[in-house]
Amino acid sequence: MAKFVIDAYAWVEYFNGTTLGEKVKKIIENPSHTIYTNIITIAELSSYFGKRGYSFEEPKKILLSLSTIYTPTVEFAEEVGALHATIKKERKHIGLADIFVLSTAKKLEAKVVTGDEDFRGLKEALMIK
Repeated sequence: MAKFVIDAYAWVEYFNGTTLGEKVKKIIENPSHTIYTNIITIAELSSYFGKRGYSFEEPKKILLSLSTIYTPTVEFAEEVGALHATIKKERKHIGLADIFVLSTAKKLEAKVVTGDEDFRGLKEALMIK
């Protein structure tokens, strides 16, 4: 069974029903896939919808029905910080939230579904564009 961590970029495309979102939909809605979302991604999506004046309630319900939420431990968060400090030397624009998602994929031996260019070239990334 294939495992995937869906990042905020991919969820936004999914909820907006874009062409890229259709690619995400095929992954998320495939019953042979196990889907995860890092808790940090919930904050990113809440911000995304809030900035646009949209309610996050319905998308949140859908997300929760389609994926398992990965909630980090203190130790995990510390590992994320150390990895961020290392990766930031080569990938100047990669954000801390991205590293939470990347570390989740590493921990779960999963692929990150994303269109975020900061992930391009990483073995854990499944780019949708």
